[in-house]
Amino acid sequence: MELWQYDATDLARLIRTGQASAREAVDSVLARLHKVNPAINAVVRVLESEARAEAETADAARARGHALPPLHGVPVTTKINVDQAGLPTDNGVIPLKDLIAQEDSPVVANLKHAGAIIVGRTNAPAFSMRIFSDNALHGRTLNPRDPSVTPGGSSGGAGAATATGIGAIAHGNDIGGSVRIPAYCNGVVGLRTGFARIPSFNPTGAAAGRPIGAVLMATQGPHTRTVRDARLALEVMARGDRRDWRWNDVPMRGAPPARPIKVAIVPEVPGGKSHPAQVAAVRLAGKHLRAAGYVVEEILPPDIERCVELWHEICVTDVFGGLWPMMQKMGDPDGIAAMQAWLSIHKPVDLATYVSALTEREAMLFKWMTFMQQWPLVIFPTLCGLPPKQVADITPDGQREVLDSMRSALIAPLFGLPGLAVPVGSHGALRTGVQIMAMRNREDLCLDAGEVIEAAEGIVTPIDPVTAA
Repeated sequence: MELWQYDATDLARLIRTGQASAREAVDSVLARLHKVNPAINAVVRVLESEARAEAETADAARARGHALPPLHGVPVTTKINVDQAGLPTDNGVIPLKDLIAQEDSPVVANLKHAGAIIVGRTNAPAFSMRIFSDNALHGRTLNPRDPSVTPGGSSGGAGAATATGIGAIAHGNDIGGSVRIPAYCNGVVGLRTGFARIPSFNPTGAAAGRPIGAVLMATQGPHTRTVRDARLALEVMARGDRRDWRWNDVPMRGAPPARPIKVAIVPEVPGGKSHPAQVAAVRLAGKHLRAAGYVVEEILPPDIERCVELWHEICVTDVFGGLWPMMQKMGDPDGIAAMQAWLSIHKPVDLATYVSALTEREAMLFKWMTFMQQWPLVIFPTLCGLPPKQVADITPDGQREVLDSMRSALIAPLFGLPGLAVPVGSHGALRTGVQIMAMRNREDLCLDAGEVIEAAEGIVTPIDPVTAA
């Protein structure tokens, strides 16, 4: 077994015990990157010389007997929309290609503090605003399982890199599914953390502030191939930064819930179509959990269709007032067309309606928290449909289908809840998959359930990309 095939937990152990060196691990992952990345364009900035230098430093520290952090020498990737000192935070936008970060964002600093070695930066759509990872600056990322469909977005490069063995952990972020959807499309594990769990700001944009929807909904999280790596990455990424007023210093494991743990599964999400393969995936996840002693029932949480509408009312109004003018000025044609199609389907609202939507969100959150007192876990399909064909969102009809499929992904960000995407079942060359949601700060419950499902389904192993016919 080659070093690039190991998960982060095992690779860190091999390095810590001297059975492998950080240099060997980095060389192995870089060789894998050069072999498979040309077929998928997941990593758009390779940090080869920097990674090798850091590996030499890491090996020297071990040789001197220094205490080793949990990810010492483990190769990882970061997304192009997060600050990494000395590199551009270009976010897939040509006019931002020279926006050089002067310091690391907290999540990048935390990965480095844990000893991880960043081997590259992963692709995203322009302004990270589509579930297709395609932009005029870096080009299109292809799904290694089926290049005709999206690898997901906006962290599609992260998901594709993880699936093919380019690093054991890939950083991503999520405001409407941008960690969970690429995890689903590429058949890996993706953890959207809850509100305030991981410090979440970029120094390059902090002074300008962000709209309230992004403040309440956007979070950071990892892509991995094992659930235990998602747990490890969470612990590493969640190290605090007091400049982020939202960061919440709480234990990684909460109080034990009442046993048996009750799970509400939602195979068919109200408000639109549900693909039979995704319906089956949710029921199969429920079957796995039931066999492990969970109490599983098909039951609907409160007002799902209205929750989806609220996400759109808040986010589309935020985008129209801020990002849309920037997109029109600096975005690429497909990104502009996709956003224009979204704005044609979900219109921005006036100030009174916007404030009312935020107020209603608070009332809805109370309903959901009451529901989750009885049902601590809720499982949805990650998307209601299969991964859409590339650039399906650039027409109003295509975008309507994409947004219809996304409705299951919008609940967790609306309420700032964690969601763990795990593969369950398959459909042809693709994996089907579900997301496990819990209350804020209860990522541990998601991960515990994810490990049960993983034990039944088998651990994800890296794949070679399928090339277009």
